[in-house]
Amino acid sequence: MSEQHSFQAETQQLLNILIHSLYTEKEIFLRELISNASDALNRLQFEMLTNDDVVDPQADLEIHIELDEEAKTLTVSDTGIGMNRDEIIAGLGTIAKSGAKAFIEAMADKPEDAAAIIGQFGVGFYSAFMVAKQVDVISRSFRPEDQAVKWSATGGTNYTLETAAKDVRGTEVVIHLKDDEEEFTRGFRIKDIIRRHSDYVAFPIYVEDDEEPTNKQQAIWRRAPSEVEDEEYDSFYKMLTMDFAGASHHIHMRADVPMQFYALLFVPAGGQRNMFSPRSEAGLKLYARKVLIEEYNRDLLPEYLSFVQGLVDSEDLPLSVTRESIQATRVMASLKKTITRRVLSELKRMAKNDREKYLKIYQEFGAYLKQGLVIESDDRGDLEPLLFFQTTLDDDPSAFHTLDEYVERMSENQDDIYYVVADDYASGSRSPHLDAFRQRGIEVLYFTQPVDAMLPMGLVDFKERKLVSVDSAELDLAEVGAAAEADEPAKDALEADSFGALTERVKATLGGRVSDVRASKTLVGSPARLVSQDESSNRYMFRINRLLDQEYELPVKALELNPRHPLMHNLSGLIAAGGADDLVDAVAEQVFETALLQDGIHPDPSSMADRLTLLMQAATESAGAELDFAEAKTVIGEPAAAETPQIDLGDLDLGDATVPDDL
Repeated sequence: MSEQHSFQAETQQLLNILIHSLYTEKEIFLRELISNASDALNRLQFEMLTNDDVVDPQADLEIHIELDEEAKTLTVSDTGIGMNRDEIIAGLGTIAKSGAKAFIEAMADKPEDAAAIIGQFGVGFYSAFMVAKQVDVISRSFRPEDQAVKWSATGGTNYTLETAAKDVRGTEVVIHLKDDEEEFTRGFRIKDIIRRHSDYVAFPIYVEDDEEPTNKQQAIWRRAPSEVEDEEYDSFYKMLTMDFAGASHHIHMRADVPMQFYALLFVPAGGQRNMFSPRSEAGLKLYARKVLIEEYNRDLLPEYLSFVQGLVDSEDLPLSVTRESIQATRVMASLKKTITRRVLSELKRMAKNDREKYLKIYQEFGAYLKQGLVIESDDRGDLEPLLFFQTTLDDDPSAFHTLDEYVERMSENQDDIYYVVADDYASGSRSPHLDAFRQRGIEVLYFTQPVDAMLPMGLVDFKERKLVSVDSAELDLAEVGAAAEADEPAKDALEADSFGALTERVKATLGGRVSDVRASKTLVGSPARLVSQDESSNRYMFRINRLLDQEYELPVKALELNPRHPLMHNLSGLIAAGGADDLVDAVAEQVFETALLQDGIHPDPSSMADRLTLLMQAATESAGAELDFAEAKTVIGEPAAAETPQIDLGDLDLGDATVPDDL
């Protein structure tokens, strides 16, 4: 006799979502049904450890899938623990009641993530209604005295229960497919789903009348590492990622206490994602007892290790894991801590013992580790040994050095670690800030990756030695290292009065674009440099904002002039001689913008072109000729006469032309 029962309100809402919403990964319903069947078989195994009084004690533990294209049905059956009448009501009801509300809330936020989160909220069984117009569940408990029962629902507000005729132990789930879901009656389609989602379920899965199971059953990650050949790891990685360049390194983990889990992780050979890879997002595959429950899990590793590919298989994580479950949260937190520690330990071992191999990985993924140093301060001690830098030690862009190596080589009386921020190695190596460091034999780190602009926020010091930028306004190297003798004697410094007049004139020309104009204590071969009076750790955030195409303002810095440089002597002479005001202003503008360019922060380098052309034309104009800057623009590009002698720029009359402020 059939009994009618009503679904609870939350269950009705859940079914409405699953039936009427269009998900692109409807195939996950089969993953969920196979997971339930596997769980039922596991529970029977546990029961039979202490109880022999079960129905069909000799029956094989297996899963069968039968397809009927004419009737449009798909049936998943197992020989597991089964359910009686009360259990089927409580079991199905509990699945919906415990997870329905959380699932509905999650789906409201991200409806496109159905495939990833259905299994997390214990509502996996109901995913069948994405493809079914009716679902029948026929089950017989393992207890000999229990009767078989049939549960049936069409996705409406009610379901029915009745006594069933079933002689064998276990559960059958019969899916009556909707008219447009006939693809799930085709054997090749079902086998493909099994291989992708349930290939490593511990029990054999037979499709239709096949004599051999579709799934492999023995997961490579559950085998002892000593039993797995390198070729097998390589083959598995390529199957997982479709990255046929292979992985540069793999980590195979097995643990029994305090948790039992298995993990197989890979570091890709390159940082560029393969366009054909099925791994479209960051995150590890998460299995619970060899059943895939999440395709992209980002909670198992910190974000700075998101380049790592692979999977984790936990024996302690329930298939119906919920984000709100305290047990699940503790398991996930413990897994993350253990796996992260192992990955970092492996990278440190490689950096120490196989430097060449590690540097190949570092050049691809070092930016991730640097980001981690800023974001995950608790992991700083593990990340610092993994950092490598180009330095001024050998001016070899192919050579990289650790922070420990830098500290061991520090110069006499050197207390700080110095670094230069630049857009690339070439521009950094030409920085005027390095003049004094090279002269005194002080090594400087190159920060030349885009992420390096953030590095001072996380790498404030190392082994109690402060990191200091070479453009610091407070830099004083007088007692550090030993100054080498110059190849040629430098000019004497300008007299105080002459230099004072020069700085005042330059300051008047540049206005608010600089905070000050003053003499430099460190410049040797360069005429000028810009120094920062901002000593905060986020002083370079404008570079990050620029990289991200966000609004930013250039920092206003102080301009330091080299009182011994010939250019400063010449410019001072022009000022003292009077006249040539436009030329003085043009040179002052060019000195400032050249310093911006050398620091890699000039907002529009092409804007200097006209001024540079005029300055070159002025420098090559015939002696005694008068040059009007406005008129000169009409003849830019005409070559000077071959016999033109060098002139004294102080004699030039530049007319009434002015240099625009924006140049």
